[in-house]
Amino acid sequence: MSTRPRVPGETPSPDHDVPMKSRASGARVSRVIRHVFGLAGLRPGQQAVIDAVLAKRHTLAIMPTGAGKSLCYQVPAMLMPGMTVVVSPLIALMRDQCDKLSALGLEAVQVNSAIPSGDVQRARAMIGRRAVEFVFTTPEQLAATELRQLLAGAAVDLVVIDEAHCISQWGHDFRPAYLDALSGLRALGSPTVLALTATATPEVIADIERQLDLGPLRVINTGAHRPNLSYQVRPVSSDADKQRQLVDIVRATTGSTVVYAATVRHVDALQALFREEGIAATSYHGRRRAVERGESQDAFMGGAVPIIIATNAFGMGIDKPDIRTVVHYDLPASLDVYYQESGRAGRDGEAADCILLFQRRDRGLQRFFMAGRYPTHDDFLALIEGLRSATRSNAMTVDAIRSAMPSVAASKLRVMLAALKQDGLVRERRGARYELRPQLWTASIEPLVSAYEQRRQRDQTKLEQMVVYAQTALCRTRVLLEALGETVEWSQCGTCDNCRGLSIRAEAVAEGAA
Repeated sequence: MSTRPRVPGETPSPDHDVPMKSRASGARVSRVIRHVFGLAGLRPGQQAVIDAVLAKRHTLAIMPTGAGKSLCYQVPAMLMPGMTVVVSPLIALMRDQCDKLSALGLEAVQVNSAIPSGDVQRARAMIGRRAVEFVFTTPEQLAATELRQLLAGAAVDLVVIDEAHCISQWGHDFRPAYLDALSGLRALGSPTVLALTATATPEVIADIERQLDLGPLRVINTGAHRPNLSYQVRPVSSDADKQRQLVDIVRATTGSTVVYAATVRHVDALQALFREEGIAATSYHGRRRAVERGESQDAFMGGAVPIIIATNAFGMGIDKPDIRTVVHYDLPASLDVYYQESGRAGRDGEAADCILLFQRRDRGLQRFFMAGRYPTHDDFLALIEGLRSATRSNAMTVDAIRSAMPSVAASKLRVMLAALKQDGLVRERRGARYELRPQLWTASIEPLVSAYEQRRQRDQTKLEQMVVYAQTALCRTRVLLEALGETVEWSQCGTCDNCRGLSIRAEAVAEGAA
């Protein structure tokens, strides 16, 4: 295993067959927190998650942005003899976390498509020698046979699934690649699994538990309310008005600012606008080259550039504490999405603004995205007919299936294969090969189609909730939290634009000014 910083008072264990977790105590956790991470203590909820992981309980932790989810796996990892694998859907996130751990003197590597091949080879060699404490990778990489086999012999005792709502097909940011990655967990032995997310409704929690297939999870939910955030909506009448208001907002802000846009085209257009206005900003989206994305992330995270304009490829898990403003140029698909992205603001606990520029016709863009999100009746028929015509053996790889039906999007293909697998119509074998079962040719696909139609309708309902939030005269924080499934016992947060407006009017009436 790797050489890590010695924790004062820690006695080296000569026998890794005796789990260090069983001997861990609150005092040892406190020493790790102080001497490795330089912190005085834990935040609410962190201790419960750490205790559950050290007790080898498969756990789902639902904690708001800024609550310190990363520490919930970093501390137990220091008290466990084996390797910790962190699976993240976003390369920007793993780079940020990997850099921070390396700066603490901990051996951390990342394996993803954005780093040079030489670095990947060095990372794989370190994993093979068990000379690393943390391995950060993507679902796509974990699903691949090569990395899976390498980790199978690497004594992995903790797997962390970050942004765990991406596992769930009921979640707001479902990533089909996670389904392929989860099938690889069995190859790693019996590691403890910690799933982390900032938001999860009851249906998403149930789906995460079903997809992980590890039995009942220990669910720890610390609540979503962040009183330091001021939620605001600025109605706009046109694209020109929206751009003018955005320029006014960023010129008036102090500290770092994130501007989210829904498309690459909007990101590029806004960067051109800021350039014309003389506003220093960088940009980040998935179509930029990896080197360019890295340069943009470094410039923003290091404070060289105060503003970053980005799609949702940037954001989840980015630990920059002094972001004072998050602006959404386009309407998000749901309040779940909005909570996640706006939650980049105010991680240091200081006051921060979350501003939505709202134009009613923005709904059309999200409806366009929805149209291609889920497989239709025709998609399932195309898949089954493609399998029927392409089958030369009883088992096919995903690549073979994909080449047999190039007209079906890869993301939809993974979703449909997962659905067929859940219904027992195909069986996944070792090496990510799918065995076609006889009932595939006779079973009705109507139940599957109906399930995705329900999800499509649910997404439409969530979009309408987003519009209600943008137009409400009630407390925006309360509307947001209730949409996330929280029980809210107060009527005004005192920080959103609506509540502050009510407070001003009340004071004016009291002073005889109205």
